[in-house]
Order: sequence, then structure tokens, then C-alpha cells
Amino acid sequence: QVQLVESGGASVQAGGSLRLSCAASSYYWAWGWFRQAPGKEREGVAAIYTGSGRTYYADSVKGRFTISLDNAKNTMYLQMNNLRPEDTAMYYCATKLRVSGRKWSDRTGYNYWGQGTQVTVSS
Repeated sequence: QVQLVESGGASVQAGGSLRLSCAASSYYWAWGWFRQAPGKEREGVAAIYTGSGRTYYADSVKGRFTISLDNAKNTMYLQMNNLRPEDTAMYYCATKLRVSGRKWSDRTGYNYWGQGTQVTVSS
């Protein structure tokens, strides 16, 4: 059974940092982080492709967030620095089994999803 387990969400002050983790039981072709704030659509935050190591970021998080992957542990991370109140959301990890032909931020291209971890940033 596929299982993605996120951890690391918390409540922090603006300007603070958090590191999210997403542990999986097997290899995936690509991994992504998405977030969803109340009343908003789920949006892509960052993605990483396992083979090439290529990374992608939403404009809103470039320079503040860093996505990484530990292949030996099948674990993805999202280091979030200089957090802002607008980063408050439920964060989800997602994985792709193979090439989908869809943009990294298109959630329909992902096969599996975690349950989410809450990040709350107060001003």
C-alpha cells in the first residue's frame, strides 16, 4: 500500500523557519509539495525530479524555500525560511510514478498524496 507521511508542520512567527518531510515506501519519478489555504485552490509550491535532480518553485517561494530529496531514505524535504503569514496553509506532498506530460504544478499529474501537515505563520 502506497503511503506518504508528512511531518514538520507547526505554528511559527513571521520570519521563522520550518522543515517539512515526506517519507515514502518506494521510489517515485518525481515529488512535489502543494499547499492549500482555507477557501483557496491547492497550489504547487515546489517539485523535484528524482533522476535529474531538477527543481521547480512557485514564484511566491523562490529564494525562501528549498526542496530536496534523500534517495537512500525515499524522503523529500522542504526547507522553508523567512516564512510569511501568506504561507499559512495545509501542505501536502505528492508523487508521480512516471512521466505525466503535465506541468510540475498541475496536481492532476500526481498519482499519490499525503494527508497533509499544517503550517501556520503569525505576524
